[in-house]
Amino acid sequence: MKWPDDFVNKVICGDCLEVMKEIPDKSIDLVLTDPPYGINITNIFNTYGCCPDLGRKPHKYKWDDKRLTTEQWEEIRRISNNQIIFGANFYWEYFCSTKCYLVWDKRGELPSVPFTDTELIWTSFTNKPSKKYLCINHGFIRDSQEFKEQHPTQKPLKLIIDILEDFSKEGEIVCDPFLGSGTTAVACKRLRRKFIGIEINPEYCEIAEERLAQEVLPFKNED
Repeated sequence: MKWPDDFVNKVICGDCLEVMKEIPDKSIDLVLTDPPYGINITNIFNTYGCCPDLGRKPHKYKWDDKRLTTEQWEEIRRISNNQIIFGANFYWEYFCSTKCYLVWDKRGELPSVPFTDTELIWTSFTNKPSKKYLCINHGFIRDSQEFKEQHPTQKPLKLIIDILEDFSKEGEIVCDPFLGSGTTAVACKRLRRKFIGIEINPEYCEIAEERLAQEVLPFKNED
């Protein structure tokens, strides 16, 4: 593969570790990703002090039977200037202290919603304050115009859009090495960010490509 033509604004089907090895140092402005947490691994809850979401139904793909590896994390840091990583509480061994944690409040003022209270998101930013994103403002999965859930941990499109608006600029390159069903790529296309999406599962790659094909760029006046 040749940088950048074979990477930028592409959904790449492959092992993210091997793909990232072909990306030059610090050529990515932001890695925004939601890696697998390994919650299906035996005894993972005892090891990392986490508890399972008992309300979650089994998914047809065993997506969460692995964890972000040290090698993957080192490649993420090598290729990117900044990082935003979901599931920070599952990866304390990787993430150093930061002044800017993001909190996705999944319940807000709706205590009956059958989700865990919050999800912690680590960032590498030291010049921005911590911030909370309220679930009630972003939809529980997505609004009625979006695809139905195609991935067991698919995040609301509005949530990813808001994070990108807060932590990236138009024209920057955003990489998601665990692309899943493509939400990060769709958000980038909508906001005129360049994206690199890497996903190991071919079926998820197809879903991401379909979503991107249906995403129409907003009109913009050019000087």
